[in-house]
Amino acid sequence: MAKQTIIAISREFGSEGHEIARIIAEDLGLKLYDRSMLDEMADNMGIKVEVLEKHDEKPRNFFLTRTVGKYTNSMEEIVADMQFEFIKEKADSGESFVIVGRCADSVLRGMEGLITIFVIGTKEAKVKHVMEKFNMNESEALIKMARHDKKRSQYHNRHSDGKWGDSRFYDLCINSSLLGVQGTVKILEDYIHARMEK
Repeated sequence: MAKQTIIAISREFGSEGHEIARIIAEDLGLKLYDRSMLDEMADNMGIKVEVLEKHDEKPRNFFLTRTVGKYTNSMEEIVADMQFEFIKEKADSGESFVIVGRCADSVLRGMEGLITIFVIGTKEAKVKHVMEKFNMNESEALIKMARHDKKRSQYHNRHSDGKWGDSRFYDLCINSSLLGVQGTVKILEDYIHARMEK
């Protein structure tokens, strides 16, 4: 790929945004960075990945932690900053990749090859998907969806200028429930190719 392209995909829980990101990365021959980036970070640091996973994308506890200037004793903030540095290093190296979440839309804002996407879905389709994937009933699925979206929103809004899911801060927002995963992938890949050729 001659021109650097970074596709940052954020998503509502249950919208199948992660699966869409996986397929796009595979189709375009790009590396996919998601939660698995913690494995690479842990290897580089010589620590167990569980140490990072414990604090991944979690809000800081304001009662038990302190921040003075640029310094903090919050492991949640430290792990977040480590991930942001990891993402910036990959981008600065010239690598093209797909990344899911991690505030990449904000962390890499201003980079020429950045394409930011937010995937939503209808409540009915998301509930159905979560029920099937996690073997849950409807009320359990609704609780899980609300919990994950709240966590994602709080994390993103803590570390970003724009609000999570606000269409003004993304290049493209798409409802995956209307065309399904493959149909959504096709629309997004058409858009990505058009941007890459510009």
